[in-house]
Amino acid sequence: MGRLRLAGLVLLVTLAVVLPLALSSPARAREVKHPSAATGQHGTSHASALRATRHRKLLPGPNLAPGSNPAVLPGPVLVADEENNRLLLISPTGSILWRFPGKHSLAPHQSFLAPDDAFFTPSGKRIIATEETDQVVSLIQRKPSRILWRYGTPGVPGPSANHLDNPDDAMVIPGHHVLVSDIKECSILVLSPPSHVPTMRIGENDPYCLHQPPLRFGSPNGAFPMTNGHYLITEINGDWVDEMTLSGKVLWSTHPPGVAYPSDTNEVRPGVYLTVDYSTPGQIVEFNKYGKLLWRYGPKSGPGMLSHPSLCEPIPTNGYILCNDDGNDRVIVVDPHTNRIVWQYGHTGVAGSAPGYLAGPDGVDLAPPYSMLIRHAPTMGAPPASCPSTLPAGVCTGPGAG
Repeated sequence: MGRLRLAGLVLLVTLAVVLPLALSSPARAREVKHPSAATGQHGTSHASALRATRHRKLLPGPNLAPGSNPAVLPGPVLVADEENNRLLLISPTGSILWRFPGKHSLAPHQSFLAPDDAFFTPSGKRIIATEETDQVVSLIQRKPSRILWRYGTPGVPGPSANHLDNPDDAMVIPGHHVLVSDIKECSILVLSPPSHVPTMRIGENDPYCLHQPPLRFGSPNGAFPMTNGHYLITEINGDWVDEMTLSGKVLWSTHPPGVAYPSDTNEVRPGVYLTVDYSTPGQIVEFNKYGKLLWRYGPKSGPGMLSHPSLCEPIPTNGYILCNDDGNDRVIVVDPHTNRIVWQYGHTGVAGSAPGYLAGPDGVDLAPPYSMLIRHAPTMGAPPASCPSTLPAGVCTGPGAG
């Protein structure tokens, strides 16, 4: 998720402190104690999370890695299994509950290639998926499974209407709009199904991806909702995260500490933000708007080492962290209080399509009612009806933008 495959775009040099961890062995060192370890700042204390975990006596199935505890998940997990060209809904015990596309899901001559992100819509009945390298965004109905709407021309990148250039992290926002980061066009798009003309583009539609929000963005790979109605924008170039409204007002920008290639920053709670470092070794980093490090997971070797992770998000019921570890062909849950991997689907570093295997998984979401957009629905910000006249010329373009 959020991978800009351009050689030399960023220097993937990880600056993390050594934190060797493993699935079944305890952490030996932690740079910063996780802020919720004792206070329950993720919405529950560690002690109550452990009690809840013990109460839910779920037995891991054969598809999970040894040592996995299904009780750390409140429900199924949606995975964008990119290199297998499919979406999977996986139960906490490791069973496959649903997959897309099914036998009759695609219309004649319709494709579904390289899904790198997938999120449940706020209704929970549909899924919005981004096919980054195929240059399209698809709105998918679950039952019966089919593509309802698609924006972009498959396999054809570009700046004009109904074209995208490395789209990332499409999300359904209020008004049934779709918000998507157009990475190589250095801008954020607001789309309005069933139209194939952008409702709004924030940022100049050009290939000069510099950190100048809201005029342009340094290869934006995510625009995630915040609880105050604003959005967190992640910029690959220069390691930037910005808080911004959909009217183009930038409230702050900061560098996630020690991160070479930031990806898909999202809000843990007000004032605390989480990003991942799409590097090898990779990292999970929590920080504040001043760029102060609050917590880091980033072992440099061993079974706990991450390889090009692209998205992590907090589990609302216990504060654990759900991640897709792309380069290791697995989806994992990390307990930030002990810095251990406590659940894993996928064989580390072994790609495959059989049950228990993944191939470059690049997107993850919890199933309703714990999914990201359902959790944020009550406070999610809506786009303005038109581009604000107070913005400088070129910052925002409306219907017909290309």
